[in-house]
Amino acid sequence: MSISCIIPAYNEADRITHVLRAVLPHPDITEVIVIDDGSTDGTSEIAEQAAKGHPAFRLVRQPQNGGKSRAVAAGVAIAQGAHLLFLDSDLVGLSETELSALIAPVREGQSDVALSLRRNAPRLWHWIGLDYISGERIMPRALLVDHIDRIANLRSFGLEVFLNRLWIAKGLSVAVVRWPNVASPFKAQKYGPFAGIRADLRMLSDMFRTVSPASAVGQIVALRGQRVSQ
Repeated sequence: MSISCIIPAYNEADRITHVLRAVLPHPDITEVIVIDDGSTDGTSEIAEQAAKGHPAFRLVRQPQNGGKSRAVAAGVAIAQGAHLLFLDSDLVGLSETELSALIAPVREGQSDVALSLRRNAPRLWHWIGLDYISGERIMPRALLVDHIDRIANLRSFGLEVFLNRLWIAKGLSVAVVRWPNVASPFKAQKYGPFAGIRADLRMLSDMFRTVSPASAVGQIVALRGQRVSQ
């Protein structure tokens, strides 16, 4: 199974090296694409240095910041793998072990797609056993090839709920893979308390302009119904 790993990054020079150290040597990942979404902190240079000597690495530099959805669309457009693995660029504690666990259900035919449940996901997501807006997912590329333009035009943080809509419409079986050692930094940690609150509010706004709050609840219910036991 060929897998292209797509990593959108914006001003993640301090964190992206750790993610690439887990991804680049992984034997199941055949291509690694970092999309630098107009960073101003040297993210591209740091990524290139971390990936030096890896023939499977590709870097895309976006001339200006266009948001996560547009960056991911740029990666999907050039990806060669039959499956796509999406990863956030700021993950803490990621290793080859977690990547293998996420890939395994799809590779072994136990599920059509898979997504992560990180250590610091909200308690509610752990209680229901599903993080419906997880940024770490694996799915067939064929699912997205006809939607690249739509993805590029989504609001920045509308990507995950859009993907949920596709998964639900296709009735895909979903594996939820717990990542007890992996966390995603809270926005307040990255940007400071006030900027972090603004970033969280912007993310919620993007989500709920892509799907309504009622539809988001419906997605949670539907995806829970499509989960497979592991």
